[in-house]
Amino acid sequence: MCTVSFIPVGDKFFITSNRDEKVDRKIAQAPSIHEYSGVNFLFPKDTDAGGTWIVIKENGDAAVLLNGAFINHTAERPYRKSRGLILLDLLADEKPSAAFSKIDLKNIEPFTIVLFENKSLFEFRWDGVEKFGKQLSRQQAYIWSSATLYDGLTILKREKWFSEFLNQPIELSQQTIINFHRFTGDGDSHTDLRMYRGGLHQTVSITSIELNINQAKMQYLDLKDSKLFLNEAFFTIAVEK
Repeated sequence: MCTVSFIPVGDKFFITSNRDEKVDRKIAQAPSIHEYSGVNFLFPKDTDAGGTWIVIKENGDAAVLLNGAFINHTAERPYRKSRGLILLDLLADEKPSAAFSKIDLKNIEPFTIVLFENKSLFEFRWDGVEKFGKQLSRQQAYIWSSATLYDGLTILKREKWFSEFLNQPIELSQQTIINFHRFTGDGDSHTDLRMYRGGLHQTVSITSIELNINQAKMQYLDLKDSKLFLNEAFFTIAVEK
């Protein structure tokens, strides 16, 4: 939930997330269909708190969560509810983009949410005190890095890698985008997109959503450690528009 990209390619849209977590955190459940608040969702499940960091709704809406808002913050635990459950609460609403302004975030840890709703793209941030939201162009590519793990210089370096990737003479597909998230960097394991920090934090998985006019597909790569690739799973759900 710490490095996210959004890339439009023709009539397709790709949302991809690297989940950077503490190495001693429990392994997440691979993506499957879950019912939450009477709505069907496709997501990998956080086995610690029961929520998720990336999700597709049965109508084709999708969202992804990053830890932190604008700057690194000091955690003030215990918090009232997991951010991964807040993500599901928002998506369960008929209009998640409107629900953000109404949802109670008191005593919720800061976060950033990227939302793709009815072919519109939004960015929402909660800094622990105030909400911030804006609509983004769905025809533009974006990359986000979590404020809790990456400083401004590192974020700029990653944006440069992203620009170089987009300008390469290669076909942009779900697989090439996943490869970007998996292999890009300059050899510094602290800042590479697939990161590893001295046995404390590492990239534990890469999840990618592919959306088009009538279908949503999720690809999930479960990474055991900074070197070993474990498994690959595909899930497809019909999107009724």
